[in-house]
Amino acid sequence: MSLLAGLRGGLIVSVQAEEGSVLGEPATIALLARCAAANGAVAVRIEGLERIAAVRAAVGVPIVGIVKRRHPGFEPYITSTVAEVEGAAAAGAALVAFDATHRARPGGASVADLVRAARARGALAMADCATLEEMEDAAAAGADVVATTLAGYTEDTRGRTLPALDLVAAAVAHHPFVVCEGGIATPEAARAAFAAGAAAIVVGTAITNVDALVRRFAAAAPRARTT
Repeated sequence: MSLLAGLRGGLIVSVQAEEGSVLGEPATIALLARCAAANGAVAVRIEGLERIAAVRAAVGVPIVGIVKRRHPGFEPYITSTVAEVEGAAAAGAALVAFDATHRARPGGASVADLVRAARARGALAMADCATLEEMEDAAAAGADVVATTLAGYTEDTRGRTLPALDLVAAAVAHHPFVVCEGGIATPEAARAAFAAGAAAIVVGTAITNVDALVRRFAAAAPRARTT
């Protein structure tokens, strides 16, 4: 079975921690990834080279690898350079996800450059997009997967409704493997994403962001502990 065939119809769990969180240690991320895989996730999305390597040693499911790094003067920060793509693949990612928006990337890498970099390292290329035009362009550049990851997070899409089901429904006419990522907070939303045509879904905060979940419940309590 091909990698994408094994992901089709499945849940990809994004196992990431907030900056500064105690959950961010590679061993902890690996443990959370093991939990996700043991309970039905067909893949996990992991940030950072050390964490990707730790998870690769801990689980058998494919890893969608990313590197989050701010580059002064540039907006994209999800795997936005060729070196970052190569690093994620070398660390153990079977798919490398990268910013495929129309915004300028450091070093001037194009989407096609990032696709080639992933392929050269034996990984598939997943294009994180914000608009239908970006998804169409990523498909034309050879991306194996296109995703709605950045819808609502770029200047021209800020405030849009999430999950971006309309974007999924439109994109399936242009690419055979569309992933719905962003804003899927309930099983009902997950089912709606698949009904819209998603080949797979990514869920993160609603499952693995323990920091955010605790804050939500603590804020509802009459006696909130100050931190």
